Amino acid sequence: MTTQIGGRGGALIKRVGGPATLMNILRRSGRRLAFLMRAERGNAAIEFALATPILIGLLEPVADLGIAFSQQLQVQQAAQAGAQYALLHGYNSSAISNAVTAATALPSVSASPAPTQGCGCPTGTTISTVACASVCPNGETAGTYVFVNAQYAYTSVMPYSVLGTGTTLTAQASVRIQ
Repeated sequence: MTTQIGGRGGALIKRVGGPATLMNILRRSGRRLAFLMRAERGNAAIEFALATPILIGLLEPVADLGIAFSQQLQVQQAAQAGAQYALLHGYNSSAISNAVTAATALPSVSASPAPTQGCGCPTGTTISTVACASVCPNGETAGTYVFVNAQYAYTSVMPYSVLGTGTTLTAQASVRIQ
């Protein structure tokens, strides 16, 4: 079927074609699909939209681990503050516990178990418990030590299958007071 349509300036435009047949529709759809397959505009946006949840999923545990590490440092500093208080003021369990809780901005840090005092001898990185006034293996007299503990219940931002919903951060500091 041929039709004539009026064009610009009176020129006639001849349009050749018939009614829309199934073959014509399939050919046009195939050409459009081929065009879309070759098109590259917008690919970066689609790739970014697909990759963003994966990146967030990877970065969130790293940030959570950083928060936990920072709070562990604060718990350790609180225990050290209690030991420093014992060094300057002597052994007083309740005052040392107050120094531990006042040393950090973390809520609900506790001096648990309570600070203790005991005699011991230094052996490398630990202090072995001995009777007071006894002689240590290095020839020195056993000293009086104060042991300060601090703990804090850490709750992670998101629950993990390995850690669950949280864990208890603990720290211990010891100081020789005599």
